[in-house]
Amino acid sequence: MTRSWGVQQRLPSLIDPPISFAHRGARAHSPENTIGAFELALRLGARGLETDAWLTADGEVVLDHDGVVGKRFRRQPIADVLRADLPTHIPTLAELLSACGTDFDLSIDVKDDRVAGPIADIVDGLAPEMAERVYLCHPSVEFLVAIKQRVDPMRLIHSTRLERLTSTPEMHAARLAEVGIHGINMHHTDWNGGLVALFHRFALLAFSWDLQFEHQLRPALRMGIDAVYCDDPDVMVDAFAAEIGRP
Repeated sequence: MTRSWGVQQRLPSLIDPPISFAHRGARAHSPENTIGAFELALRLGARGLETDAWLTADGEVVLDHDGVVGKRFRRQPIADVLRADLPTHIPTLAELLSACGTDFDLSIDVKDDRVAGPIADIVDGLAPEMAERVYLCHPSVEFLVAIKQRVDPMRLIHSTRLERLTSTPEMHAARLAEVGIHGINMHHTDWNGGLVALFHRFALLAFSWDLQFEHQLRPALRMGIDAVYCDDPDVMVDAFAAEIGRP
């Protein structure tokens, strides 16, 4: 049966076309946060990559979700391990840029607060032209404000949930705009067209994560979302093609 999507007009986004972030690479098809997954995501048509960053004991920026390595009873935080002692599938940020180039947007979930500065140094040294297309995501507004000058001109995104806001969405948007944060990233179930328009009114980007299916992606694009995060680039690219053309 063919799904009917009606003729609802797409609301404007601040980023046009919106960014299609492959969450941890093409993790629906390849081991997540690996060079292979990142390369595959770009080949499948994703416009952006998403990953998580940690700092090793010897100061290397590496890309992994959990931040711990080792077998069952010998698990260690990445922060306590030398880069050379990590599993070979865990790449560094420098290796990602070397393998995939710079013709994509990059969303980095800052898992270790110490890693923001080193990320800025790597981007500045290897891909300065990419800096304004690097988005650093963190759940603390105070942390983002603290690193703002250090990581400029990279973009700062407040990762949160609607239920965690301690004020009204309008007051929160005003606060983010006042302190120079560039946008907000919330779960797709938190968003509606009116809320997207509210944050846009303050010139804030509206990012939406965990959109895994067409029936989630297409309405999000129609409400003017500026970036989506999906595990399956094939599904994401098809949704973009149906709504606004190939990303």
